[in-house]
Amino acid sequence: MDFALRWNDGHFGPRKFWVNCLPRLKFWNPAVPMIVNRSAKQDGPATMSIYFRQPTATAEENNSSSSSTATSSSGTTATPKKTILTGLSTLPLAQQPRSSVTGEFPAPAPSEGEHVVTIDMKNVHSDRILEEFLAKTGARLVRPTADEEVEMRQVQERVERGNADRIIVKAFEDEKRKKQAMLEKIKKEADAIKASNQ
Repeated sequence: MDFALRWNDGHFGPRKFWVNCLPRLKFWNPAVPMIVNRSAKQDGPATMSIYFRQPTATAEENNSSSSSTATSSSGTTATPKKTILTGLSTLPLAQQPRSSVTGEFPAPAPSEGEHVVTIDMKNVHSDRILEEFLAKTGARLVRPTADEEVEMRQVQERVERGNADRIIVKAFEDEKRKKQAMLEKIKKEADAIKASNQ
C-alpha cells in the first residue's frame, strides 16, 4: 500500500482500509509480506499493488499431490489456485522491504514470472477498496462459524453489561464525592465558627 501520512486530500479511504482491513488480511495470510509505504506527499497517489506469481511447471509437479489454497484478504481466502509466494517472501527477513513512513519502500517492479494488479485507492471509501480487492484477487470472505457467532454475541453482551455497570458505579462515585465535599464544607464552617468564638 502506498498512501500519504495524513488522511485529507483523498487518503481517508486507504487509511481506514489500512486500520480496519489490513490486520485481518495479515491474520489470515501470515506468510504474505504486506508493506505499507506512507509519504508526506498529500497530493501523491494512493495505490495498492498486489503481486501474483504463477507456479513453474516443476513447482506444479511437486505440488500435484497436495492442492494449495492462496489466502489473501481481510478474513478472506482465495479460490483454490496453485499459487506460490512472491519473490519478496523468499528473501531473508533482513533483506525484505519493510513498512515506512518516509516513502522508503515504494512498490517494486514485478520480478520475472510475476504480474501486478493495482488498485487506485485515492478518494475511494474503504468498503469500495475491499470490494475491488475481492474482485481483482478472487478472494472470498471467511464467515464466522456458529461457535464464533455465539462467542461474539457473548462478548457483545458483556460489553453492554459493562457499560451499564459503569453508569451505576459512576453515579455511586459521584454521590460519594458530593457527600464528601459537603462534609468537608460543613467541617470548614464548624472550624471557622470555633475560631471566631475563641
